Amino acid sequence: MKQETSVGWIDMAAIMRMDNLQWRAKRIVDGFHSGLHRSPRHGFSVEFSEYRPFSVGDDPRTIDWKLFARSDRYYIKKFEDETNRRCYLVVDQSHSMRHGTVGYSKLDYARTLAATLAYYWNQQRDAVGLITFDQTIADVLPARYRTGQLKRILTMLSRESAGAATDLEAPLKHLAEIVRHRSLIVIISDFLVPPEPLRQALGFLGARRHEIVLLQTLDPSEKRWSFDKPVMVQDLESGREIFVDAAQAQKQYAARFEQHQKQWGEMAGTLGIGWYSLETEESIELALWELLQRQQRAGGGGAIPSRAVASRGGSR
Repeated sequence: MKQETSVGWIDMAAIMRMDNLQWRAKRIVDGFHSGLHRSPRHGFSVEFSEYRPFSVGDDPRTIDWKLFARSDRYYIKKFEDETNRRCYLVVDQSHSMRHGTVGYSKLDYARTLAATLAYYWNQQRDAVGLITFDQTIADVLPARYRTGQLKRILTMLSRESAGAATDLEAPLKHLAEIVRHRSLIVIISDFLVPPEPLRQALGFLGARRHEIVLLQTLDPSEKRWSFDKPVMVQDLESGREIFVDAAQAQKQYAARFEQHQKQWGEMAGTLGIGWYSLETEESIELALWELLQRQQRAGGGGAIPSRAVASRGGSR
């Protein structure tokens, strides 16, 4: 049954025809109803650090008017944590993400999804950071809320990647080293790798009180076997070619894919992290909606259920 929300799903085919990543993000966010975002960590930290001069872009409400009366200059209090939340986007740019049968690839979709989240969080004055990776880490941008941060994120997301294979463990370990404060970590990938080798790294991040959400992006052809004749298929990451008898492979593929998804979902549930699967035809507003709904829940606990999500006009 379709879940009733106030969100109006956007046609992704039309969005993806826009060349500019920021235009896509802005169009999606502008189409999303205001008032859905309610951070559980409202306001500034109570730990006062020092004063600093008021500058363009600062909220006038933070001006210390008593100090202004004494000095005739504008100063604001600088706090240890001046944002509602710290968010890290971790985006898979490996070769398997370049697969696509709907007019654009999983990578195009993942970059647009990451750009949309960064754009939205930046509007909420949240600090946003980015890690991109394939078989190695490509870009690392620490979470900040400052002028130019969104532009840096969009520039990094737009870069071409030359990597082939996927190494999810490397960015997870790097996050554990650099992220000291409690953060929301959103990992965007097709997750076409066995989950068990990543259990320890994900569990370690969770133990440090980081909130983790896994957003799986899949092409529709990967969920539903679409071949009815013998075909030669190529592994996008290794380059290896395999002859497949479609009739014999169909049931085996469906069973293995279902088992793979079940393993990821069960591991996420065990670790208390979010697991959410999207097809590239589905509106990115769905992911935004689920993330914001997750923030509404007490402590953000519990895994987001893996389920078929309605596209425009579809049903759950």
